[in-house]
Amino acid sequence: MTDLLTRMLAEKDVLLADGATGTNLFAMGLPAGETPEIWNAEQPEKIRALYRGAVDAGSDLFLTNTFGGNAARLKLHQAQARVHELNRIGAELARDVAEAAGRKVVVAGSVGPTGEIMEPVGTLSHALAVEMFHEQADALKEGGVDVAWLETVFAPEEYRAAAEAFRLAGLPWCGTMSFDTAGRTMMGVTPAALAQMVESIDNPPIAFGANCGRGASDLLRTVLGFVAQGTERPIIAKGNAGIPKFVDGEIHYDGTPELMADYAVMARDCGARIVGGCCGTTPEHLRHMRAALDERRKGERPTLEVIAQALGPFSSPDDGGEDNGAAARPARSGRRRHRD
Repeated sequence: MTDLLTRMLAEKDVLLADGATGTNLFAMGLPAGETPEIWNAEQPEKIRALYRGAVDAGSDLFLTNTFGGNAARLKLHQAQARVHELNRIGAELARDVAEAAGRKVVVAGSVGPTGEIMEPVGTLSHALAVEMFHEQADALKEGGVDVAWLETVFAPEEYRAAAEAFRLAGLPWCGTMSFDTAGRTMMGVTPAALAQMVESIDNPPIAFGANCGRGASDLLRTVLGFVAQGTERPIIAKGNAGIPKFVDGEIHYDGTPELMADYAVMARDCGARIVGGCCGTTPEHLRHMRAALDERRKGERPTLEVIAQALGPFSSPDDGGEDNGAAARPARSGRRRHRD
């Protein structure tokens, strides 16, 4: 039997994912510096409320509050012995919310990076990375997730280690990277390189793509970079709600619900099959995104110029390719394929 996400992708042209986890929990009172995963055990009703916010706004898929739930990240809070507990509870709370939704909703087990640098540049070995991801994935599976969801990864070595761990756990998975350094990840991965890598690993993801990054415009340029590789694998677009700005000593994202509605439609038109938000994206943003995806007809693949006009300027002159003309090529290539 195929997994729920694969079945829903076969039934719908585009799925709406959820929005932010951390920024929404901060709005609920999570103290700065406290690990969000602890709230799975200590504040379960607030975690249920986080999940219900996405479901009630119309999301077809939402992520568990387990992004930093691996041993390396939890060790920073002396909670490394609670990996299984915190991930299992986070998944169980999500399963309860999904079952009460009255419709099919995918529960995706969020898995973030370890926060360490892998060999040969750093000291984290492939075997230890696999072990940490496997421990987390087993707990998420026990808690009832439909898929594992790797996100905000920068290094290809970590992406591959997670893929191996999900295979060992017997979990289907999706995986996104964050392209926040002039169109590349912090470790230099380009959109083209990720699109090629997912086809070369032994346990490829159901869907792949980009999350977080430097804003909606940059993220859609990255999506066009994936499309330019001719991939047939579903693409994920999960961009921030605008650009972070300090207001009265706190970080706020300047993307309005109306802007995120435009972003969602343009992400779909660029070729994304799973569209959601990341930092700063609230249920109000999601409601506008849901309405826009449902009410606006699919259009032609937008050019870079159209994207910049609608969502704001790009943060860098190119998309991370080998030359500064790389940014234009995905849009032109994609536009020809769309008309064909």
